[in-house]
Amino acid sequence: MSPKASCVPRRSSDPLLHLDVGFFSGRPHGRRLVFTVAVVLLAVSSTGCAVMINKVGEALVSGNSVYATDDDPDLVWEAVPFGLKTIEGLLVQAPKNQKLLLAASSGFTQYGYGHLQQDADFLEANDLAAATVLRTRARKMYRRAVDYGFRGLEIDIPNFRAQLQKDPQSAVNKLRKKHVPLLYWTANAWGAAISISKDDPELAADQNLVEALMRRALALDEAWERGSIHDFFISYEGGRASVGGSLTKARDHLERAKQLSQGTRVTPLVSYAETVSVSTQNKKEFQSLLEEALAFDANKAPETRVANLIAQRRAQWLLGRIAELFVD
Repeated sequence: MSPKASCVPRRSSDPLLHLDVGFFSGRPHGRRLVFTVAVVLLAVSSTGCAVMINKVGEALVSGNSVYATDDDPDLVWEAVPFGLKTIEGLLVQAPKNQKLLLAASSGFTQYGYGHLQQDADFLEANDLAAATVLRTRARKMYRRAVDYGFRGLEIDIPNFRAQLQKDPQSAVNKLRKKHVPLLYWTANAWGAAISISKDDPELAADQNLVEALMRRALALDEAWERGSIHDFFISYEGGRASVGGSLTKARDHLERAKQLSQGTRVTPLVSYAETVSVSTQNKKEFQSLLEEALAFDANKAPETRVANLIAQRRAQWLLGRIAELFVD
């Protein structure tokens, strides 16, 4: 039977709220759900048509996102959950659609960090209970993102997760450049889950596996998304300086991220200031980097506007904590 003939209307087993929504990418290539995709979603949920689902998957991982270019991060976060649940609904009918799995992995990671975890950081000083609730939710988002990421990788490499646990280097050597997006988001989510799960030694033991995934991504395509992989290593090397990391390497990753982004991303500046400048108690450097981040006009790089605005919000919060972070 031809694909067109197979698209017979039927009841959806998973009712969805069908709105023209997407989720924030925070990366240059973005994610989008334009009007035509919204129309397709209405048909997909009622027909389960594989061809339509594939087209939606392609739309979700291509083009410039209206969310990435938005100038109101709060509005974006309000819309994100609907997009994520729509993606999950589509995955019920197309569980091996790699593009949808990538969209889910990246979306849950970004929602967990950019919204839930960051809001928890902002709230903690005044409301520890609320911050704890947000971090618990963020951890759940990260675990979901990791699962979707591995599902995407295992479409090409069956049992990849088990292979990674058994022999990390042998497993990652099977990955190719096309796997970098899935590699990046899976490792990012996994690392984020570890970072807010200090009381979970079993999860913390997986840190070397996260590093193996991200180093493979860096080796395959260091320029991906304007050097975003280097952002991970700024924090990873800088935050582990006393236990095997390297402040010198963290600085190298900062410089490389700046070169590859051509000055269009301020996240590397904020990450370095928060991780390295604080650990070395270099207040002058801390202030300089954050002020540089805040001075950047986010409108000059529309494709990364929301990501920069979110990073600038964190920079402003960090500057307000100088008295807590530095000893005179």
